[in-house]
Amino acid sequence: MCSPEIVRLAGSAGPRPSRRTLLGWAGGAALAAVVPARAAAAPRTGGVVDLTHTLSPGLPVWPGNPPMAMVPVAWHAVGGFGQFALGYWEHTGTHLDAPAHRIADGATTDALAVDDLVAPLVVLDISAKAANDADAVVTVADIDRWRTEHGEIPDRAFVAMYSGWEGRLGDPSTFLNLDARGVPHAPGFAAEAVEYLVTQCGIAGAGVDTLSLDCGADPDYGAHTALLGAGRYGVEMLAALAAVPPSGATVVVGAPKHAGGTGGPCRVLALT
Repeated sequence: MCSPEIVRLAGSAGPRPSRRTLLGWAGGAALAAVVPARAAAAPRTGGVVDLTHTLSPGLPVWPGNPPMAMVPVAWHAVGGFGQFALGYWEHTGTHLDAPAHRIADGATTDALAVDDLVAPLVVLDISAKAANDADAVVTVADIDRWRTEHGEIPDRAFVAMYSGWEGRLGDPSTFLNLDARGVPHAPGFAAEAVEYLVTQCGIAGAGVDTLSLDCGADPDYGAHTALLGAGRYGVEMLAALAAVPPSGATVVVGAPKHAGGTGGPCRVLALT
């Protein structure tokens, strides 16, 4: 049931309240009632799924990047506290791509809109075709198929590709999947699919369970350009996407916030 204040505002000609205000009044159900043009979110079941791989020196990285390093610099036996010095390139592990990663004057990690880091989660499952084609991509047809089955993609959603690629992590060489020329082969988004998500669906960000938003063999990085060039953010190397529903969950991206950053490791949670 809507509160009287929500009913009054929904019927008025004035500006609508912000998403944050609506959620504060009555939660996601109230938002669905005020914005009927968008698909209603499924009720939360109260679960939290960690979509983050544990960052470690053994985690695969993009070819040519060094692995993460951990150096102990303080010990409990000497001084009472333990501490490591950490060394890693920004785009290591489950990590965020800020627009500045691809666009010279794009927004950096410290300038991302925090409202977009908590978003409706949409999961596009292409694992069946990825099992037979390492260069499989999310297409516009895949997106339209999801919309037919689950309804409209919510405004400012985070759309994640699930390819099942993390099943290869037991053997990092198969996760990288380099050919004889050293070119990686792994699923990603087609550039036109990302353009469609940005222009037609108004997404806030997109993610993949592989090392790149693009198909690994794409030399043009069209998906990166389409997403980051539109001021949206990406998250690469997501985990456990099979454990969340195709729609109805909320993603929380614990983005890094270092001045001028192009990205960085992040903690990503799905609230189901």
